[in-house]
Amino acid sequence: MPGSAALKFVLLVGAMSFFADFTYEGARSIVGPYLAMLGAGALAVGVVTGFGELLGYGLRLVSGRLSDKTGEFWPIMIAGYVLQMSVVPLLALAGSWQLAALLIVLERVGKATRNPPRDAMLAHAAGEMGYGWAAPSLSPSFSRSITAATGWRLRCWQSLPPSCSACSSRLACSIRGHRISRRTLRR
Repeated sequence: MPGSAALKFVLLVGAMSFFADFTYEGARSIVGPYLAMLGAGALAVGVVTGFGELLGYGLRLVSGRLSDKTGEFWPIMIAGYVLQMSVVPLLALAGSWQLAALLIVLERVGKATRNPPRDAMLAHAAGEMGYGWAAPSLSPSFSRSITAATGWRLRCWQSLPPSCSACSSRLACSIRGHRISRRTLRR
């Protein structure tokens, strides 16, 4: 079956994305109240979240261009996932709003770094197996429901296992040899 390697790749990336989304979406849903609880004012909350989103979208241009130019899709994507998945559990340890703000901005930078190369590889895989096989993730809704039920600090600690699972899924993709070369993507 010609698309079986592509299907395995899509499923592994889907699992990795599920755990990553589960990790960061729960944290995203409590950013404002969490910063306020740590002593940040409304202006600080707005600046932190706005600056995080600005970097989160602006740096995608850099990450996409860099991965396309160098052909290093995997290392750039891995760096983004590692950054994003490591800072979210650390939010539980933030003792000041300034430290929490830094972690929140770094989470957005991680997402901006990982998405363009991941999407390019998924587009290539979809071209091999046929478009329309990927489904939207339910992890954001699931994650926010758990956050609402358990509270912010417990939710930050609960993000550690899915964070590790996302990294494990990423490692499985690499070990299984589902590498997409620069030459393949330029076809």
